[in-house]
Amino acid sequence: MPGEITRPTPMYMQVADALAQAIKAGEYEPGRKLPSETELIERYGISRLTVRSAIAELRTMGLVESRQGQGSFVRQSAPTSAIARKIVRSGKRFSVPEMTEAEKPAVTRIHIIGTHAELLGRREEDAADAFSVDRLLTDPATGARISQRVIIPLDVAAEAPVLGDAPDTSLPDLYAHLAEAGHELSWQEYVTARTPLPDERQALGLSDSSPILITYRVTYGTDDRPLLCEELHTSAARSRLVYQINPEKAPAKRPRKAQS
Repeated sequence: MPGEITRPTPMYMQVADALAQAIKAGEYEPGRKLPSETELIERYGISRLTVRSAIAELRTMGLVESRQGQGSFVRQSAPTSAIARKIVRSGKRFSVPEMTEAEKPAVTRIHIIGTHAELLGRREEDAADAFSVDRLLTDPATGARISQRVIIPLDVAAEAPVLGDAPDTSLPDLYAHLAEAGHELSWQEYVTARTPLPDERQALGLSDSSPILITYRVTYGTDDRPLLCEELHTSAARSRLVYQINPEKAPAKRPRKAQS
């Protein structure tokens, strides 16, 4: 098209793509150390900052990991965890895909702020309180670590006393108690990703700062009122989220009124 401007690919991306192709071609085998920053500077005639940006891009791709004081190494191939994000209802019972609890859940009382306040429809200035239930889970098939946090507002727990007495009850049981309290339940999930914080790296067993996947699943009750928020963190490089898509019925079209 006349007047169209094509921007060149940034140099760090070109270097990252060249190294990625070399890794996929077997030039650098799993576990092998990549050339040093100085060697890459000399090979490609680029700056140290460009080299570091290229290595960071390879980490984001999940191809390499950086070790403090040692350099960057090609990742060992590891099984990918397929995390099924589904809920099954049978009568008054609910079930979700099973995960193994690596530690006992920790229950704390918190103020609802930030993303949780937004998703649960709470204003931060109201200082609404909630139970926070934290679990460290593992995928039985691959051993991958997954951290889970469930936020239960205190006013929601008051509607179903079991939630207040035992907030660390399993998610299917939480759903069942809310349904017994008269709620018609529905769910919506939000997915994002970012660089992990140091404590998240340790909890998930990550050796570098590769991105983590974050999901927020909100449970809605009668009149689409937000009731619970479940948050999951897992390695973006070693996990994939699996969803079952059910088509929704299109709203019925209203017949047009005949013009007089």
